[in-house]
Amino acid sequence: MFQLLRCVPRVLGTAVAGLRTAAPSLPLLQPASRPCARTFGLLSVRAGSVQLPGLLKPRGPCACGCGCSGLHTEGDKAFVDFLSDEIKEEKKIQKYKSLPKMSGGWELEVNGTEAKLVRKVAGEKITVTFNINNSIPPAFGGEEEEPSQGQKAEEQEPELTSTPNFVVEVTKDGSSKALVLDCHYPEDEIGQEDDQSDIFSIKEVSFQATGESDWKDTNYTLNTDSLDWGLYDHLMDFLADRGVDNTFADELVELSTALEHQEYISFLEDLKGFVKSQ
Repeated sequence: MFQLLRCVPRVLGTAVAGLRTAAPSLPLLQPASRPCARTFGLLSVRAGSVQLPGLLKPRGPCACGCGCSGLHTEGDKAFVDFLSDEIKEEKKIQKYKSLPKMSGGWELEVNGTEAKLVRKVAGEKITVTFNINNSIPPAFGGEEEEPSQGQKAEEQEPELTSTPNFVVEVTKDGSSKALVLDCHYPEDEIGQEDDQSDIFSIKEVSFQATGESDWKDTNYTLNTDSLDWGLYDHLMDFLADRGVDNTFADELVELSTALEHQEYISFLEDLKGFVKSQ
């Protein structure tokens, strides 16, 4: 059986060779030219070309007229123009040119998109950490409403607000443990002005070792979804006594929104420079 299979390619090869000998040589078919819907700068290959330009070889000035030999397209130029207008508009509506300060004696440390607020009170250190990435909640409501007469569309756009999750870490002098409370802004409480309700909630509570940057998942974590309301109220009072209350949460939203907008403008400027770079 294996010997028969080994002979098959050889038999086919003999047959093909006979056909080549008997049949006259046919001219090669040239591919039909097809219109290209988009220009690709250096990658301009026309059907039927004998010699294709090497993509890694400099070809002289680009088509946009800047004089460089890089890949610049008309789309890149339009992209840069759009980003320039977008940056100008974002700076025009920027509420804070510098980050607002928190009341209550909080010291602010910013590292990129991560911010840390530190406060020391009577032998305790309270640290609040948050990150502005993915902190803009999705828009609420159903279908978009058409702008009314005499009112521009941009005037009806809702103001974007950053409501990040934040972690409160409370440490006591001489203690090897830190009480960690993971907090967030419930979507149904955003924008509410009821003084009786809390605008933020505690999601999880755990103890972690002090001085360690990475917290252990093996430590017991208490989820407040199934927590007794009496215990939950005492935890909220515990935070309020240390300056983490509704006033703090409101100011944190202002700070986070200003930081997010600042980072967004910086991103647009970096994107513009990247697209425009030669």
